[in-house]
Amino acid sequence: MKKIITLAALLTLSACNSQSNAPVNMSCVTSLHVLGNGQDAGKPQIGVHSDPAWSDPDLRALATSVAVVDQESGARYLIDATPDIKAQLYILDQQVGSTGFQLDGVFLTHAHIGHYLGLAQLGREAMGAKSIPVYAMPRMEAFLRNNGPWDQLVELNNIDLKSLKVDQPISLNGAIKIEPFLVPHRGEYSETVGYKIQGANKSAIFLPDIDSWEEFEQQGVQLSDVIKTADYIFIDGSFFSGDELPGRDMSKIPHPTITRTMDYLRELDATERKKVKFIHLNHSNPVHDEHTNAFEDIEKAGYSIAQMGEQYCLD
Repeated sequence: MKKIITLAALLTLSACNSQSNAPVNMSCVTSLHVLGNGQDAGKPQIGVHSDPAWSDPDLRALATSVAVVDQESGARYLIDATPDIKAQLYILDQQVGSTGFQLDGVFLTHAHIGHYLGLAQLGREAMGAKSIPVYAMPRMEAFLRNNGPWDQLVELNNIDLKSLKVDQPISLNGAIKIEPFLVPHRGEYSETVGYKIQGANKSAIFLPDIDSWEEFEQQGVQLSDVIKTADYIFIDGSFFSGDELPGRDMSKIPHPTITRTMDYLRELDATERKKVKFIHLNHSNPVHDEHTNAFEDIEKAGYSIAQMGEQYCLD
């Protein structure tokens, strides 16, 4: 049992080591922090014993999440509450400094496991938090209010649900605005949104899950136009290509592959391409390893992979 516990601790801590040592850029008033770049279940994934990430800490990944921090007030906001939330909040504390727990709000994109299960850590069995604001769209909010164990978080005032509306920004501390926009994605329990995050002078788009860019177009939105409206673009990079999961029907887990997205954006100029950072990488995605041809192909094309511990100034 001791060996098992030690292994579990090492998996978490080794995934955090390099990130927790990355100091914040203190010249930024408002900063965005990448706290994970993995698909919902992270890497290595349960049951995949052949994954080299079990033995190579550099290949491990926490589930996708970003945080936005206002340095002047100390306020910090998390976008998506992943199963790795406790490690991710530890990383954030190491980067921005903390004299105690502080979380001023959580924004949820949708009700798939990598994006909201971390809320459970705020409940009575763990933190017993007090009225943490949780921002959610109507179906997402109703899901949390009407299903256990999430309804208990509401009843015990561990979380304070805040209603969001499409394309209506929420102003936070005067320094940050966060605006949800609809995204076509499997909606078993909730709608799905991405977020535009606006600082004083710079902005970011967070769009970790989408079924296809063609369906985005059907909503009247062109990805290339979205890219031109912001300084940093974090978009769905779940799969590099369509043959990563032999034996699985990929139509049941639709995501635009990275190769498809790069082809879709082939007319984009170099300046705009530099903004694009792929995130939400499935455990099967070869770009977890920077020594692969897939990783090199992305860099040669002028794009990049979002990495845990990266910080971006929104001033």
